[in-house]
Amino acid sequence: MTKAIIFDMDGTLFQTNLILEPALAATFDVLRDKGLWQEDTPIEEYREIMGVPLPVVWETLCPMHSIAIREESNSLFHVKLIEQIRNGKGALYPNAEQTLAALAEHYKLYIASNGQKEYLQAIVDTYQLERFIKGTYSIQSIASGHKSDLVRKVIVENGIQQGAVIGDRSSDIQAAHDNQLLSIGVRFDFAQETELQRADIVIDDLKDLLQVQLA
Repeated sequence: MTKAIIFDMDGTLFQTNLILEPALAATFDVLRDKGLWQEDTPIEEYREIMGVPLPVVWETLCPMHSIAIREESNSLFHVKLIEQIRNGKGALYPNAEQTLAALAEHYKLYIASNGQKEYLQAIVDTYQLERFIKGTYSIQSIASGHKSDLVRKVIVENGIQQGAVIGDRSSDIQAAHDNQLLSIGVRFDFAQETELQRADIVIDDLKDLLQVQLA
């Protein structure tokens, strides 16, 4: 029986909060220079919706802007995020590397994220996650833009019969439930208690995963 654990990336394995503010600030500096933004950079607004599909992010942050401007802003934002990652400004969460190494001895490990492919690959490369991770899946690889469908893609392509989804937001928990997998919520930076209540298990440290048994 193929057992696997599917991880979210932002706010679950990778401390996105460390690179979020400078990357978002740089993006909105450009918008201000172009006369397309006059207010402060909406850091808090972004944190509240962290984990939703990218079109929703920019619809929320820039509701008055055209689709073209939103797409341009998103592209610039990702350039700035990747620069931060490759310059070593980010970090994995405590005990991430040790936990992944231990879990990889017993399970196949995958990443399923709402992040873009190039962004995810920058994190994988920087922290050499390919040592542990069998595959990284971006929301860009499916048409619907739904995390549940992305997790389903991971399951089907890899013949997964049993497993868990680890994440910090409701979309991760829902994806686990929709695909009959165990849902494990992480109580990290972007997590919200009302969303975590729907998880089968909630942990405060990645090393706690070593105590979880997939029946």
